[in-house]
Amino acid sequence: MELPVAIQQALDTMSPGMALGDAAVSGANDAVRMVLLSDDQGQVQAICRHLDLLDIAALNKQLGRDLRLLPLKQQAQLRERLGLPVLPALPALTGWPTFVDSAVDQLETVSLHLDGQATGLTLNGADFRALTDDAQRRSFCVPCADIAVNINQPEKDLYQLNSALKRFTGLRIQQRLNDTLELPPLPETAQRIIHLRVNPNAVMGDLVDIVESDPSLAAQVVSWASSSFYAAAGQVRSVHDAVSRVLGFDLVMNLAMGLALGRTLKQPEDQPEGFVGYWQQAIWQAQSGGILASMMPRGKRPAFGLAYLAGLLHNFGYLVLAQVFPPHFQLACRSWEVNAHEDTAMVEQFLLGITREQIGAQLMSNWGMPEEINVALRHQKNPGYDGEFEVYAKLLWLGRQLLTARGIPLGVSETIPDALFDTLGLDRVQVEAQFDELVESKDSIMAMAGMMQP
Repeated sequence: MELPVAIQQALDTMSPGMALGDAAVSGANDAVRMVLLSDDQGQVQAICRHLDLLDIAALNKQLGRDLRLLPLKQQAQLRERLGLPVLPALPALTGWPTFVDSAVDQLETVSLHLDGQATGLTLNGADFRALTDDAQRRSFCVPCADIAVNINQPEKDLYQLNSALKRFTGLRIQQRLNDTLELPPLPETAQRIIHLRVNPNAVMGDLVDIVESDPSLAAQVVSWASSSFYAAAGQVRSVHDAVSRVLGFDLVMNLAMGLALGRTLKQPEDQPEGFVGYWQQAIWQAQSGGILASMMPRGKRPAFGLAYLAGLLHNFGYLVLAQVFPPHFQLACRSWEVNAHEDTAMVEQFLLGITREQIGAQLMSNWGMPEEINVALRHQKNPGYDGEFEVYAKLLWLGRQLLTARGIPLGVSETIPDALFDTLGLDRVQVEAQFDELVESKDSIMAMAGMMQP
């Protein structure tokens, strides 16, 4: 394999004539990665095994620094200058001070990524240690295999929640979590919508009255209906017009619910760089949930409105984490950034002992939300979940993967098995085509997300 010039020069500078071989790096136990970090003291790079979680707090404590991920814009400029799609774990590429996790030195062979795909090259472990001989050795990583994320045992959630509380100091944090899980109460607008949902005699006028009683919500519903995404004929002049002519009863009911709940907790000021914002994620997942539900055969099709609402609320636990654990949320942001190749649940389990999905579902349950929503939020990371209302969780997982595969960074990309399409009664080719069209309307989705901001 012919190596890029910058990589060949780095290898020649560090260890001329080294024996190299081609490697399929993706998922390899011997793959390593290099993470670029910076603070007000300068820039450094950390090298660790690809399957390990980089504990940024541990590294900072050892170094007495406040390192965080190098801004993505600066990383892109560096890659462009070197002519590389990704930076393999070769310290000579930057010349910055380097820290190698001690577990790397235990590898008999080392595989390096050379592009954004699965291709790379492999080196003898001794040769790689020679390459990084000038680097400092530290212990700042945790094997992901040692982090037990609770994917499919919701009966243990309450125990985990209590255990997580004991990891933090004093009653203050415990009281804050109790306050958040029980208070504030379910917003009045959401309460009225839930009552409307179970009222068999509800009519459109009832919903219009609820929305119009909240001027901010009414303005957002009208703006939504007026967006280019729906391309309504003529001007949308009122909530009644938005409901009756453009959006429909079910969509407005669940949109109003999502807005009402989303406004109960403030958006965090500190957010992880490179991650899609809360409302953007909500709209992408809501639209994908609605599309998938609509494409399912009538006998298997779930309620469109609940599939849409599950998408709107899928990331609600993120807001709860930010409000309940501000200092730990900041640390989570830094950890999400340097471990972007791992699912966010892995970081949350390691830092807090519980995930946003568990906390979000717990809060929804406390608020008396429909069980379909609770199940969707709790099991959205587990496509194999088998239980009542499983379809809502499967739609969230499938929608996320379809969007991620099209460049919308909503999480870690996973292979979608054909069996899942079969289980849901979906035609894979038709679904893929629909999602191609959805992503082509990205500007409209972004505009719609902007309307959701209070």
